[in-house]
Amino acid sequence: MNKKNDKLNFEDSLMRLEEIAELLESENTPLEESISLFEEGITLKELCEEKLKNAKLKIEKIIKSKNSISTVEFE
Repeated sequence: MNKKNDKLNFEDSLMRLEEIAELLESENTPLEESISLFEEGITLKELCEEKLKNAKLKIEKIIKSKNSISTVEFE
């Protein structure tokens, strides 16, 4: 993973993904830069997915421990 992206939280990662999407949609972005941005975007997408997965697991754990009931499924 890119060292620069390692320290981003979910919100910052999502904001950077939005910036990348805008740059990729721009006709002024050169091909080589577009490829680099695309790679960064894939990395950030995976980072966001991992953070969401971890948040879901934490919520399920909290629900289990507080209510001693089955987990609530999130979609």
